[in-house]
Amino acid sequence: MTNKSRLIYHIEGIVQGVGFRPFVYTIALRYDLNGFVLNNSKGVLIEIEGFEESLDAFEKALFKELPPLARIDFWTKEAITHKGDTTFEIRHSDEAHTKSSPVLPDMSICDECLAELKDPHNRRYHYFFTNCTNCGPRYSIIKTVPYDRPYTSMQPFVMCDECKDEYTNPLDRRYHAQPISCSKCGPTLVLRSMQGDLLSKNEEAIIKLAELINAGHIVAMKGMGGFHLMCDATNEIVVGRLRERKHRPTKPFAVMFKDIEAIKEVCELSYKEEEGILSLLRPIVLVKRKRGLSKISSLIAPHIDRLGVFLPYTPLHIMLFEYLKNPIIATSANRAGEPIISDAQLLEQKLDGVIEYYLDYNREIVNSSDDSVLQYIGDKMLLMRSSRGIAPQSFRVDTQDKRKILAVGAHQKNAIAIYLNHQIIVSPYIGDLDNIASNELFEKMIESFARFYDFTPDLIVGDLHPNYISTQWAKKQNIPFIQVQHHYAHILSTMCEHNLKETVLGVAWDGTGYGDDGTIWGGEFLACTQESYERVCSFEPFLLLGADASIKDIKRILASLLWDEMGDSADEHLLHYFDEKSLKLLKQIYTKKMNSPRCSSVGRLFDAVAVLCGMEGNVSYDGESGLLIESLYDATISEHYVVEIDDTIIQYKSMFVQMLHDKEPRLIASKFINTLVHIIIRLSVQYSYPIVFSGGVFQNRTLVEQILQNVTQNFHFPIQLAINDGGICVGQLYKVLEK
Repeated sequence: MTNKSRLIYHIEGIVQGVGFRPFVYTIALRYDLNGFVLNNSKGVLIEIEGFEESLDAFEKALFKELPPLARIDFWTKEAITHKGDTTFEIRHSDEAHTKSSPVLPDMSICDECLAELKDPHNRRYHYFFTNCTNCGPRYSIIKTVPYDRPYTSMQPFVMCDECKDEYTNPLDRRYHAQPISCSKCGPTLVLRSMQGDLLSKNEEAIIKLAELINAGHIVAMKGMGGFHLMCDATNEIVVGRLRERKHRPTKPFAVMFKDIEAIKEVCELSYKEEEGILSLLRPIVLVKRKRGLSKISSLIAPHIDRLGVFLPYTPLHIMLFEYLKNPIIATSANRAGEPIISDAQLLEQKLDGVIEYYLDYNREIVNSSDDSVLQYIGDKMLLMRSSRGIAPQSFRVDTQDKRKILAVGAHQKNAIAIYLNHQIIVSPYIGDLDNIASNELFEKMIESFARFYDFTPDLIVGDLHPNYISTQWAKKQNIPFIQVQHHYAHILSTMCEHNLKETVLGVAWDGTGYGDDGTIWGGEFLACTQESYERVCSFEPFLLLGADASIKDIKRILASLLWDEMGDSADEHLLHYFDEKSLKLLKQIYTKKMNSPRCSSVGRLFDAVAVLCGMEGNVSYDGESGLLIESLYDATISEHYVVEIDDTIIQYKSMFVQMLHDKEPRLIASKFINTLVHIIIRLSVQYSYPIVFSGGVFQNRTLVEQILQNVTQNFHFPIQLAINDGGICVGQLYKVLEK
């Protein structure tokens, strides 16, 4: 008989809080192996011994049969002296060193818990907080690590005997599931009026909430990461009332449907879109609405042909739909531009006059998070908001850097990231740092990461812009601070994700970013390495008349471009958009260059094109112009506008004169998109590097579809990271990491 051997495995990745240790325990028993498994500072340590054939089978199973949420990023194995253990056991964590394992995102209900929720013979039938190690809350309930119940907001709830039996049984899928509970020992639901009156509790509260939605009321419900505002998505009057109360004239609302069949009645779904909607992430997915009449209100997403759709992802949402008649709007409960509200007292204070009733529960949301938002273009996923189900996210990087580094991100769509112990950990979406509430969340997120990981940075990295809140915060910390140019950080984030070591041609297009020359960039072609970059080509700048005033009143951008190209003869065309007095005042600003920074942003060009395509009034949300142009695009139109590329400058302004002659919105929008693709093709031929695309402009589905169809060179988009400013923090980190 072969002698027994003993092996020691060090495993890093998503291996804590996901049922990994009981999984190891189970396969060790299966192959009659002895030893132990425990959580340690970097992940999981396994010492295991037995016959070689059994050890080989164990290792195969270890990698092939991982629990649903587990992920192995790095592992080592070595043979050590045989010790003669007679059992296999799960040992307690090495508590002195458990503060570098990643905190996991909240996850949607798994199939096994869903089956229990719907089974009248199961003790968790209709229990609205059913969960196990494969699903349920993580990030929203954790106060610090290790991820043990005393360090979560489940601490006040004492397990009943039945839950305790499951929690302590290594062969049960609820072994060490920290949010474990049942109707006997878990949190309770309450339905209240906005005046604080208690109306009903627990399942009765869910039934009553559904009745209120069915009757046309606007309500709020505390979900996994915060409150959702909810109302009937088919009721035109109530949707209009919600827009009025929220002061949200046109920004689309997300719609939650009971099941995938209900979504298919309203939207056209590709295989990948359906797969994404049904995935354990349960994100909001942007999909194409079917043409013609729809029971979904036309006010949900005015003027565009897309709809943000998602499915119920907690037991509470699923139970609510048992009593609802129709799909519902389910949008973050907040004031415009502020983070999602997770506390009932704040809800009553900030949304008085918006909602009439709310469903609350007595488990604290320690860390709030929004729903994640993404779209599919062909088989490529483009992430637009990384939050619930996805973030916090972590990945290993190839560096020997021993420092702890904090990246504070950008100003819009802010997220932060930290580097420690060979890994980058990215926060959930924080939002635009334009208000006190978002700034407080930004600082709270940094404090939370400090607490989770005993993290005090040796270095902080941020944006070049001197007036960004994130930059100003970093400069006050008495810690070395390095600033990285905005668009370079965009490209670096994608290089980091795809592990690109060679020189790339970075195409960074967005709405705004502070350039090296102090002007506003946003239409950049950059030759990039991890060490440095060269701005090899960019769009000819124009004056952003009145600075931020142009970002809302986008007619000003068109005026600036036409005056640049046509001089005074542009006035007759601009009088279609301005009265004489307003035009005269604006021209004075243009002539004297008063408060009018130079700008090369492609995002702003979309705004000017949208005006020519019929957009009236001020832009009410980020990306509105792009969505209009996207909806007008006609794939049968193959022409593009004539532009000149003179050495390092793209001279495109004559394009807007050509648009005046074209007049027809569908033709203008289609030729504009085609022109942008034409510019990319011309420059990609000039440079033989792989191409990297990043920046908010590439959230435009039609533009990316045309790039995929027409650009033949090797290219990369971000997939795991947000393509907009939410991914910039990773690029900032990547710049300073030791090679």
